[in-house]
Amino acid sequence: MSPATRPERVVRRTDLNLPDRREGKVRDLYRVPDVDSGRPAMLLIASDRLSAFDVVLPTAIPGKGKILTQIAAFWLRKIEAEGICHTHLISTDACRVPAKAFEGVSTTRDDLEGRCMIGRLCKVVPIECVVRGYLEGSGWKDYQRTGSVCGVALPPGMKQCDRLPEPIFTPATKAEHGLHDENISFQAACDAAGRAVMEKLRDYSLLIYRMAARHAEQRGIIIADTKFEFGIPLHGGTDPILIDEALTPDSSRFWPADAYQPGRSQRSFDKQFVREYLEGLVASGMWNKTAPGPDLPDEVVQGTLDRYREACDRLTR
Repeated sequence: MSPATRPERVVRRTDLNLPDRREGKVRDLYRVPDVDSGRPAMLLIASDRLSAFDVVLPTAIPGKGKILTQIAAFWLRKIEAEGICHTHLISTDACRVPAKAFEGVSTTRDDLEGRCMIGRLCKVVPIECVVRGYLEGSGWKDYQRTGSVCGVALPPGMKQCDRLPEPIFTPATKAEHGLHDENISFQAACDAAGRAVMEKLRDYSLLIYRMAARHAEQRGIIIADTKFEFGIPLHGGTDPILIDEALTPDSSRFWPADAYQPGRSQRSFDKQFVREYLEGLVASGMWNKTAPGPDLPDEVVQGTLDRYREACDRLTR
């Protein structure tokens, strides 16, 4: 079998001989030394796990972690190059992970190729920084009830997936594993993290979104909404920097511009495809949005992978 036809190795979980292991919905995190500065750094490995409705599903998407890493690294470098803000990204080179990490464990360096980022250690700001350019998801539900989203008043008579007059910043709490994030007002975010910090994060988030939306529109993709995380570096500097991933199909809604039509749900290049399949199971009484999630059929796995690949190809070309 040639390399081109060899099936992608699924990396659902990693097990490295490194300290401070943590496991998120998609990423495994460890502490590593930065070979340039000698300071401790964070190793983030994007697995092939997939979560929906805050439940990690039993079915992995082969190679998804590599696609996420490629997209995230592209955006993090572009955000730095545009001079918007600093990011945590140091390197995506798996060769910078120390050899001792692979001693006596099943995970190999090859497993990390293309799916790891080494980033600066930070104290995480406990707020999800959500930017919405279109009215969908929890924002649409909020608008239907109140005529506003997270306390931001919007014009009356808007339809599902309508473009907003201007992008809006709608923060959310960062929920513990297995729980749901909760939309909050800007004032509530200021109460949790401090007004000076939140004003800066709001400005950064809106600048990043506007830049990314322009870039994506030129490539036939609408970024309907997205979320960011920020942290304060533990070594060097006091200003918040962008951490974790950025503008991936896991953290954003990507719609094909040529199929966009307000007033209904949109086709997507993100995991909305999976959510719609799962909503069908919920409607038929086959699942209740709690763990463990259902297995995904092959056509949903392949359809998800195809959408992620197309988003990556369009955005990073």
